[in-house]
Amino acid sequence: MKRSVKTVTILAMGLSCAVSYVADSWSQSFSDGDVNLSFRYRFEHVDQDNFNRDANASTLRTRLNYKTATYNGFNFFIEADNVMEVFGDNYNAGAGNTPNNGQYPVVADPTGTEINQAWVNYAFNDNTGVKLGRQRILLDNQRFVGGVGWRQNEQTYDAISLNTGLAGGKLFMSYIENVNRIFGDDVAAGDHDHQTFLANWSNKWNDRNKLTVYYYKIDNEELAAFSTATLGASFKTHWPMGDNKFTMGVEFVQQSDAHNNPVNYDANYARLDLGLVLENVTFFGGYEVLEGDASKAGAAFRTPLATLHAFNGWADQFLGTPGAGLEDTFIGAKGAVEGFKWLVKYHQFDAESSSGDFGSELDFSISKKLSKNFSALVKAAQYDAADIKADTNKYWFMLNANF
Repeated sequence: MKRSVKTVTILAMGLSCAVSYVADSWSQSFSDGDVNLSFRYRFEHVDQDNFNRDANASTLRTRLNYKTATYNGFNFFIEADNVMEVFGDNYNAGAGNTPNNGQYPVVADPTGTEINQAWVNYAFNDNTGVKLGRQRILLDNQRFVGGVGWRQNEQTYDAISLNTGLAGGKLFMSYIENVNRIFGDDVAAGDHDHQTFLANWSNKWNDRNKLTVYYYKIDNEELAAFSTATLGASFKTHWPMGDNKFTMGVEFVQQSDAHNNPVNYDANYARLDLGLVLENVTFFGGYEVLEGDASKAGAAFRTPLATLHAFNGWADQFLGTPGAGLEDTFIGAKGAVEGFKWLVKYHQFDAESSSGDFGSELDFSISKKLSKNFSALVKAAQYDAADIKADTNKYWFMLNANF
């Protein structure tokens, strides 16, 4: 597997640092550690009108991890993933992973074995800690920085990160040297060198309000169009209504080009979320807009580190913002009954900087915890195209086992 020289150096430095501080009790730290083994089988079917063949991806992810017990503030974690095809490979894994399967729609679950995480953490106290190595970074709702956990090969970061308290709230900062993307180490698109800085501060008060302010300076040395400077803030709150609750969230973000980005641009992002939480069901709706410029290529708001599958429809038709921008108006409901969790959501997509109609989508999922160790999920997305894209239907069946 391809590995960045700088990443290996960072990991080696972190390990040697940890050993130097805890060498006398290292064996006990290992003997008191935890081992976890999990399996995730998923079948994904994609029927997309601009392909002659439907995709059928049947894959199994096996994940094994180990975490030492904490001693003198230090602990170590390592996690390995293997993704394999089961019962056939009639799909395009994307980014050049399966060059002979171009007749199928993309299901971005390439096969392979990788080190998903490997980090050393030191906790100075209950409020402050530093993590060094390959790690998972999930900020807020993952709209801007996430792990793309829906895909079989997770996105992780080679980074040094700090968690601490500041001004009554929580501060997270990270310097990222490499992003290990979902396409895997076998293709260039799966491994991006970075010199990226993240800062995220949040504070809660009165048990119902939360303010978050963040600044993300992305310097992608492999793909210049992904280099951006993003400054934003969000506020979430709720009000009791008898036995029920009304929720609201607002967010506004400004973005511009940064570092080696060849396009000089400025674009904004805004989002409004409203919800009504009842005893057994929650109704929700909202509006999200990512600005674009139909007359200037590359001037649209972008989110290159996001968990994109969670936004703008599960059919994944808007993983990149269209040149004319994107408006997503959505409504939905979710709840639980007899141990089943369900969700249904409808999207209407429109161009932000023109009168274009980008279609609509209906999403549905139902899941159930079968036992202490097993759970199952059924999920569907039906996208109806309009001025752009093609009609796309996706269906999933997933089984999880954790030990």
